[in-house]
Amino acid sequence: MGIIVANLFITLDGVYQAPGGREEDPTDGFPFGGWQAPVSDEEAGADIAAAIDRMDALLLGRKTYDIFASYWPHQSDEIAGVLNRVPKFVVSGSLTDPGWEDTTVLPDAAAAGRLRGQYDEVQMFGSGHLIRSLLAADVLDRLHLWLYPVALGQGKRLFDAGTVPSTFRLAEPVRSFPKGAVSLVYEHAGDVETREMDAS
Repeated sequence: MGIIVANLFITLDGVYQAPGGREEDPTDGFPFGGWQAPVSDEEAGADIAAAIDRMDALLLGRKTYDIFASYWPHQSDEIAGVLNRVPKFVVSGSLTDPGWEDTTVLPDAAAAGRLRGQYDEVQMFGSGHLIRSLLAADVLDRLHLWLYPVALGQGKRLFDAGTVPSTFRLAEPVRSFPKGAVSLVYEHAGDVETREMDAS
Protein backbone atom coordinates (compact mmCIF):
# COMPACT_ATOMS: atom_id res chain seq x y z
CA MET A 1 0.00 0.00 0.00
CA GLY A 2 1.37 3.39 -0.99
CA ILE A 3 0.94 6.76 0.67
CA ILE A 4 -0.49 10.17 -0.23
CA VAL A 5 1.71 13.07 0.89
CA ALA A 6 0.48 16.67 0.89
CA ASN A 7 3.30 19.22 0.55
CA LEU A 8 2.80 22.83 1.58
CA PHE A 9 5.07 25.87 1.78
CA ILE A 10 3.54 27.65 4.74
CA THR A 11 4.07 30.80 6.83
CA LEU A 12 4.09 31.12 10.61
CA ASP A 13 0.49 32.32 10.50
CA GLY A 14 -0.63 29.38 8.38
CA VAL A 15 -0.79 30.97 4.93
CA TYR A 16 0.05 28.58 2.10
CA GLN A 17 -0.92 30.65 -0.94
CA ALA A 18 1.30 29.99 -3.95
CA PRO A 19 4.80 31.27 -3.17
CA GLY A 20 6.43 30.91 -6.59
CA GLY A 21 6.34 34.33 -8.28
CA ARG A 22 4.77 37.70 -7.58
CA GLU A 23 1.86 37.11 -9.95
CA GLU A 24 1.49 33.35 -9.57
CA ASP A 25 -1.75 33.34 -7.57
CA PRO A 26 -3.28 36.77 -6.84
CA THR A 27 -6.57 35.22 -5.67
CA ASP A 28 -8.68 37.74 -3.69
CA GLY A 29 -6.06 40.44 -4.29
CA PHE A 30 -3.29 38.57 -2.44
CA PRO A 31 -0.33 41.02 -2.56
CA PHE A 32 2.53 38.82 -1.34
CA GLY A 33 3.24 36.49 -4.26
CA GLY A 34 6.92 35.61 -4.18
CA TRP A 35 7.15 35.67 -0.36
CA GLN A 36 9.10 32.40 -0.24
CA ALA A 37 12.13 33.47 -2.29
CA PRO A 38 13.81 35.82 0.25
CA VAL A 39 13.67 33.18 3.01
CA SER A 40 14.76 30.25 0.83
CA ASP A 41 18.25 28.80 0.60
CA GLU A 42 20.07 26.01 -1.22
CA GLU A 43 19.58 23.47 1.58
CA ALA A 44 15.81 23.99 1.73
CA GLY A 45 15.68 23.82 -2.07
CA ALA A 46 17.59 20.52 -2.04
CA ASP A 47 15.15 19.13 0.54
CA ILE A 48 12.19 20.07 -1.62
CA ALA A 49 13.83 18.58 -4.72
CA ALA A 50 14.56 15.34 -2.85
CA ALA A 51 10.89 15.05 -1.89
CA ILE A 52 9.81 15.61 -5.49
CA ASP A 53 12.24 12.93 -6.67
CA ARG A 54 10.41 10.36 -4.52
CA MET A 55 7.01 10.86 -6.17
CA ASP A 56 5.64 8.42 -8.69
CA ALA A 57 2.28 10.18 -9.15
CA LEU A 58 1.04 13.75 -8.74
CA LEU A 59 -2.38 14.60 -7.27
CA LEU A 60 -3.82 18.12 -7.40
CA GLY A 61 -7.01 20.06 -6.81
CA ARG A 62 -8.48 21.91 -9.78
CA LYS A 63 -7.10 25.41 -9.07
CA THR A 64 -3.57 24.19 -8.38
CA TYR A 65 -3.76 21.92 -11.41
CA ASP A 66 -4.56 24.89 -13.64
CA ILE A 67 -1.52 26.77 -12.29
CA PHE A 68 0.79 23.76 -12.72
CA ALA A 69 -0.57 22.84 -16.16
CA SER A 70 0.02 26.36 -17.47
CA TYR A 71 3.65 26.40 -16.29
CA TRP A 72 5.43 23.07 -15.90
CA PRO A 73 4.90 21.60 -19.40
CA HIS A 74 6.95 24.53 -20.73
CA GLN A 75 9.91 24.08 -18.34
CA SER A 76 12.95 21.84 -18.76
CA ASP A 77 14.70 21.67 -15.37
CA GLU A 78 14.93 18.54 -13.18
CA ILE A 79 11.73 19.27 -11.27
CA ALA A 80 9.85 19.80 -14.52
CA GLY A 81 11.23 16.50 -15.75
CA VAL A 82 9.67 14.67 -12.82
CA LEU A 83 6.35 16.51 -12.94
CA ASN A 84 5.96 16.02 -16.67
CA ARG A 85 6.96 12.35 -16.51
CA VAL A 86 4.76 11.02 -13.70
CA PRO A 87 1.05 10.26 -14.04
CA LYS A 88 -1.07 13.20 -12.95
CA PHE A 89 -4.49 13.18 -11.28
CA VAL A 90 -6.82 16.11 -10.69
CA VAL A 91 -9.96 16.00 -8.56
CA SER A 92 -12.63 18.05 -10.28
CA GLY A 93 -16.34 17.99 -10.88
CA SER A 94 -16.15 20.18 -13.96
CA LEU A 95 -12.90 19.48 -15.85
CA THR A 96 -13.50 17.17 -18.79
CA ASP A 97 -10.52 17.68 -21.09
CA PRO A 98 -7.26 18.21 -19.16
CA GLY A 99 -4.53 19.68 -21.30
CA TRP A 100 -1.48 18.39 -19.42
CA GLU A 101 -0.29 15.11 -20.88
CA ASP A 102 -1.00 11.94 -18.85
CA THR A 103 -3.65 13.55 -16.65
CA THR A 104 -6.68 11.66 -15.32
CA VAL A 105 -9.68 13.43 -13.80
CA LEU A 106 -11.02 11.93 -10.56
CA PRO A 107 -14.49 12.66 -9.15
CA ASP A 108 -13.78 12.91 -5.41
CA ALA A 109 -11.49 12.30 -2.43
CA ALA A 110 -12.48 8.63 -2.18
CA ALA A 111 -11.29 8.00 -5.74
CA ALA A 112 -8.05 9.86 -4.95
CA GLY A 113 -7.55 7.64 -1.90
CA ARG A 114 -7.61 4.55 -4.10
CA LEU A 115 -4.43 5.75 -5.82
CA ARG A 116 -2.54 4.33 -2.81
CA GLY A 117 -3.21 0.88 -4.24
CA GLN A 118 -1.48 1.80 -7.52
CA TYR A 119 1.52 3.96 -6.54
CA ASP A 120 4.14 4.00 -3.80
CA GLU A 121 4.17 7.77 -3.18
CA VAL A 122 1.47 10.07 -4.49
CA GLN A 123 2.40 13.68 -3.83
CA MET A 124 0.33 16.85 -3.71
CA PHE A 125 1.23 20.54 -3.70
CA GLY A 126 -1.08 23.34 -2.58
CA SER A 127 -4.65 22.14 -3.15
CA GLY A 128 -5.89 23.12 0.31
CA HIS A 129 -9.54 22.31 -0.39
CA LEU A 130 -8.58 18.84 -1.61
CA ILE A 131 -6.30 18.29 1.40
CA ARG A 132 -9.22 19.04 3.73
CA SER A 133 -11.40 16.61 1.75
CA LEU A 134 -8.76 13.88 1.97
CA LEU A 135 -8.39 14.43 5.72
CA ALA A 136 -12.17 14.20 6.15
CA ALA A 137 -12.17 10.95 4.16
CA ASP A 138 -9.18 9.68 6.20
CA VAL A 139 -7.08 8.96 3.10
CA LEU A 140 -4.27 11.50 3.55
CA ASP A 141 -1.25 9.72 5.00
CA ARG A 142 1.30 12.49 5.51
CA LEU A 143 1.37 16.26 5.73
CA HIS A 144 4.78 17.71 4.79
CA LEU A 145 5.11 21.35 5.79
CA TRP A 146 8.03 23.58 4.92
CA LEU A 147 7.45 26.28 7.55
CA TYR A 148 9.03 29.67 6.82
CA PRO A 149 9.79 32.55 9.25
CA VAL A 150 7.26 34.92 7.69
CA ALA A 151 3.82 36.14 8.80
CA LEU A 152 1.52 37.68 6.18
CA GLY A 153 -1.78 38.32 7.92
CA GLN A 154 -3.83 37.34 4.88
CA GLY A 155 -4.10 34.60 2.30
CA LYS A 156 -5.27 31.00 2.08
CA ARG A 157 -5.06 28.97 5.28
CA LEU A 158 -5.20 25.19 5.41
CA PHE A 159 -6.88 24.79 8.78
CA ASP A 160 -9.78 27.20 8.62
CA ALA A 161 -13.47 26.96 9.50
CA GLY A 162 -14.78 23.45 8.87
CA THR A 163 -11.51 21.68 9.66
CA VAL A 164 -12.04 18.16 11.00
CA PRO A 165 -10.49 18.12 14.51
CA SER A 166 -7.45 15.82 14.32
CA THR A 167 -4.13 15.13 15.98
CA PHE A 168 -0.86 14.43 14.18
CA ARG A 169 2.50 12.90 15.11
CA LEU A 170 5.94 13.53 13.67
CA ALA A 171 6.79 10.95 11.03
CA GLU A 172 10.35 12.13 10.36
CA PRO A 173 12.97 14.11 12.30
CA VAL A 174 12.60 17.89 12.02
CA ARG A 175 15.08 19.45 9.59
CA SER A 176 16.11 23.11 9.77
CA PHE A 177 17.71 25.34 7.15
CA PRO A 178 20.07 28.35 7.24
CA LYS A 179 17.47 31.09 6.67
CA GLY A 180 15.16 29.78 9.39
CA ALA A 181 12.77 27.45 7.55
CA VAL A 182 12.03 24.00 8.98
CA SER A 183 10.73 20.81 7.40
CA LEU A 184 7.97 19.10 9.38
CA VAL A 185 6.48 15.77 8.31
CA TYR A 186 3.35 14.64 10.17
CA GLU A 187 1.08 11.66 9.88
CA HIS A 188 -2.52 11.51 11.05
CA ALA A 189 -2.75 10.21 14.62
CA GLY A 190 -6.51 10.18 15.24
CA ASP A 191 -9.11 12.28 16.97
CA VAL A 192 -8.41 15.13 19.35
CA GLU A 193 -8.29 14.08 23.01
CA THR A 194 -8.74 16.42 25.96
CA ARG A 195 -7.69 16.15 29.62
CA GLU A 196 -6.45 18.26 32.49
CA MET A 197 -2.83 19.38 32.44
CA ASP A 198 -0.60 17.64 34.98
CA ALA A 199 0.10 20.21 37.67
CA SER A 200 3.25 18.48 38.98
